[in-house]
This record gives sequence, C-alpha cells and structure tokens, in this order.
Amino acid sequence: MKDLTSSNIDRQNILNNRFALEKIQEYIGLSGILFEGEYKFTTQMVADFYGVDERTIKRYLENYNQELKHNGYILSKGKQLKDLKLQFGHVINVPSKTTQLGLFNFRAFLNLGMLLKESENAKLLRSKMLDIVIETINERTGGGTKYINRKDADYLPTAIRESKYRKEFTSALSRYVDMGNYKYSLFTDKIYQCIFKENVQEYKQILKLEAKDNARDTMYAEILNLVASFETGIAFEIKEYYKKVGRKLRPNEVEEIFIYFSEHPLQRPHIEDARIKMASRDLHFRDAFHKKLEEYIHSISPADFERFLGEQSVNFEKQLEEAKAVFKRLKNS
Repeated sequence: MKDLTSSNIDRQNILNNRFALEKIQEYIGLSGILFEGEYKFTTQMVADFYGVDERTIKRYLENYNQELKHNGYILSKGKQLKDLKLQFGHVINVPSKTTQLGLFNFRAFLNLGMLLKESENAKLLRSKMLDIVIETINERTGGGTKYINRKDADYLPTAIRESKYRKEFTSALSRYVDMGNYKYSLFTDKIYQCIFKENVQEYKQILKLEAKDNARDTMYAEILNLVASFETGIAFEIKEYYKKVGRKLRPNEVEEIFIYFSEHPLQRPHIEDARIKMASRDLHFRDAFHKKLEEYIHSISPADFERFLGEQSVNFEKQLEEAKAVFKRLKNS
C-alpha cells in the first residue's frame, strides 16, 4: 500500500482528483463552516477531528507550509477575518483581539491528514482514501484501466494517423535497409527505447498485458504522436541516406540514424513530456511502475483527471462506430 506520509506525488494525485474528493467528503460527512463558497475548518476543528493538539497542527504547518498553502490553507486577516467573525464568531469562538486565523479548506484538511503520523484517525482515513481512489477510478472506467487511454477524445484520431506513419516507416525499412524481416521488430523496439527506455516486451510486462495484446492499443495519444514523429522522421532519414550512398543501408547505419534523430535538441522536450505523461499516468491509473522512468514521475494534473474520468472522457466503442460511419460515407462518396 502507498505511504501517503512520505510521497508528495501520491498525496497530490488524490487532491487533484475531484471525483475521489467528492466520495471522500461524502464518506467523512464533515462540513465545517460554509464561508466564501466553500467549507472551511479552523486549526482547532482540524485538531479535534484528528485527535491531536493544536501545537502538532502548527508544527506540520511550519514543516509543510508551501504544500498546504498550495492546497488551500490560508491565513485569514483584515476584512476577510472581520466578515468571518461576524458570521461565525459564536461558532468558532475566536478572541476579539485575534488579527489572523488559519483556515483549512477541504483539500488542505485532507492534505494534513495524509501527513499526520501521530494521529490514529488520520492513519485510518489514509487507508480509506486509497480504497476510495481505486473504487472511483474503476467505477468511472467501467471496471478496468488497461485501456484508460481510450477514454481520451484525442486517442482514436491519433491512432488512425499513427497507422499511416507506421506504413511509411515499414515501407522505408523494406525498400532501403539490407536485412531480413527481423528488422521490423528490431527497429520498432528501437523507437520505444528512444522514447520511453523500454522495448515492447518490457512494456507489456509492466502493464501486465497478454502476449496477444497490441502494446500500441494501450498507449496514450501523446505517446502515439511521438512514435509517429519518430516513424516518419526516421523513414525520411533512411530514404535520404539511401539516395546519398546508392545502396541499401546496413543495420549499423540505421542505428546511427536512430542515435542522431533521438539526440536532436528538437526531440528532447517532446521525449521528456511523453516520459512524464506515461510514467505518471500509468503509476496512478494502472498501478504500473516504469522503473526506468522513475525520475519522470509527477503528480497527475486536474486536467488529466477530467480527460480520463470526467465529462471530457469518451465512450471508445461509440466513438469507433461513429468513425466507421464517417469512413463508410467517405468511401461511398
């Protein structure tokens, strides 16, 4: 089980997932005080819930100040504090001379609960949070995440375009490279290794795919875009090299093209972005850890949760049927 107390990335993944937050808030049933459009909690209210004293809360606020502020903790003062006292002074029992008051919103309240090691209540809540996150993802993906990439509205059009670039690549290998059929799998693996440091078998093992599964069917749109970029770019370079030397290329010459292409400065930001997206999404959504990409693991953005779990996500089978209908009309016309 993940240790939320030690991983900022795991904490942020939960806090960025509004669908899980709604379920967690429903489970806790804690409302706080409704102020400026969202529920707020004073330091005393938070301490009471987690069963610790205020000094413990203040120590965590000092040690994790930036993280807690990022997730909604504020120091209320001035007019805002005056308005708070007028509305809720009788509830929160704030001394009249108080000039600033710490307030947690629900995100910051949970954030603190993920950090508190001294609280048994926080420990129990952390365990339940992780269960709720898994349940929420499975519920919103229909029970499995192997093909969560297909929930992205960009996936199908990207996959269709990628198949065209794949043909350009295999055609260049066929026409201009002096090697047997092994060259197709060998140099396809080279593309994967350049982009995400794994060959197809390593990728399949990490995602626990069956032998019959097509690895590309599980790849995110951004990964497929970069694969397509490599395929069409290397196909072009192979053809140009062939025209230059007037003969089919040897395997070591193709290897040199791969090195040149993958190390070009133009590719670096795209490769890094693809590695971050694949390593981060797979770890959180699929519980698949890409060891060779460990340094690229970041938290999942709120936008990605909307893309794969929210209103922006699509029904792939329905999208596929619609695409078939379009292709059929185009063919008949």
